[in-house]
Amino acid sequence: MSCDPNSPDRIKLEVVTPEGSVFSDMVEELSGPGALGSLGILFNHAPLMTSLENGVLRYTQEGKKRKMAISGGFLEVKANHILILAHTAELSEEIDRERAQKSLERAQKRLAEKMAGVDLMRAEAAMNRALSRLDAVK
Repeated sequence: MSCDPNSPDRIKLEVVTPEGSVFSDMVEELSGPGALGSLGILFNHAPLMTSLENGVLRYTQEGKKRKMAISGGFLEVKANHILILAHTAELSEEIDRERAQKSLERAQKRLAEKMAGVDLMRAEAAMNRALSRLDAVK
């Protein structure tokens, strides 16, 4: 699958979660939290498939820097097309900062108290998601 030839030096970015499409448009560049560290993708990038960690996708669209919080998933690059299948994804402008801050505080409290019956892995995952969301709205 190749992108519109009338869009030079741009890449088609699609971000999909189990709930549906979150983003689908042309971008100039993308960087994100790859499983082995930060990765960057520009026009004509070599084919790639990798897993993603919780974190922030940073992309440039029409010269504007934008962010999206994601929680894990997979990324594929092929023929100037980036497909991201993420567990969750939220555009920075759709994130409620106050709600994300409260989620972070709840998760930190659960981890600090180490109460019986608290699923520590789940609390840590919630904390990481909240941190990503807060980073995306900075």
